[in-house]
Amino acid sequence: MLVFIMSLIIAYVGKKGCVMASDKRKIAFFGDKDKREELEDEIYSGTITSDDELYKRASDLDIVIKISEDSNKLRDIEDVIVGEVSSKSPFESKRKRIYGTTNGYQIIELLGSDITNSDKGDKAIIIFGNKFTKSLANDLLNKKLKANFSLNYMEDVFVNILKEISKQTPSIGKEYDVMMKSPSLTTKQSQSHLDETIKKDIKLLTKFRNKLKEDLLAQSESIKMATKIINEGEIGKVVNIEDKILHVSLNSNVQAYDANWKQLAKPGENVVMFIEKENDAKIGDLAIIENETLCIKRNKANLQCKIILCSL
Repeated sequence: MLVFIMSLIIAYVGKKGCVMASDKRKIAFFGDKDKREELEDEIYSGTITSDDELYKRASDLDIVIKISEDSNKLRDIEDVIVGEVSSKSPFESKRKRIYGTTNGYQIIELLGSDITNSDKGDKAIIIFGNKFTKSLANDLLNKKLKANFSLNYMEDVFVNILKEISKQTPSIGKEYDVMMKSPSLTTKQSQSHLDETIKKDIKLLTKFRNKLKEDLLAQSESIKMATKIINEGEIGKVVNIEDKILHVSLNSNVQAYDANWKQLAKPGENVVMFIEKENDAKIGDLAIIENETLCIKRNKANLQCKIILCSL
């Protein structure tokens, strides 16, 4: 699984204060890595223009996607607004953040809780997004911005841009957040304040990650079992079919567990799986995991189950 916080964040920073706006969409991808990347490229290039097209193309590539509109990409730390885009995999977490306030901003990139790149300035309009959405946002900004503007006007412009772009690409959702801050800070005060804010924020992130590591170490048995999860190979044979419900007899080296690592089935015992279409499975078909996808070996028909499949 790979989760992308597929975002468009627009920020204004200047002497009047800071305004940020962002969508709330998050998309999780399940399936073959190369096909996931192919789908991402098509989304980011603007080839796919709607949610319906995204679901259809994902189906064509045998990629399962989950879209949610509850990702909070903006937050505030007192008089500083923080915007973040990120991508997460089982192995690493990448983040790009902008911290903005009156007369100052800083942009940092993180791998885990380590800063890998940084930039700063005192005034700018900054856009986080893919090449396609950034281009659209820049064009709309050039059309809508006027010489003299208030923070409230800038907020309205940002919201309208998010709404317009969401109609042209599924990488941006229909829900959005907006934040505004206008403390009295000089350029020098702003950068000093941002330095301290980021230092505290990264310290909290480090504590959180360390606590997570401690929890994982405390769950040593779970970690041990997780190494046995099957990512590739034969699972078992279909021995009974009831509409879309399949009974699969596990191979001699396969066992099944629930989310709490309680054993549900031993080798040779039956487990329940579900197939998307009736008649896509036959008695005797082999259930396999191929390219991280559970399916019927004969025709690659997708299967689903609510169990964890592990080797002995």
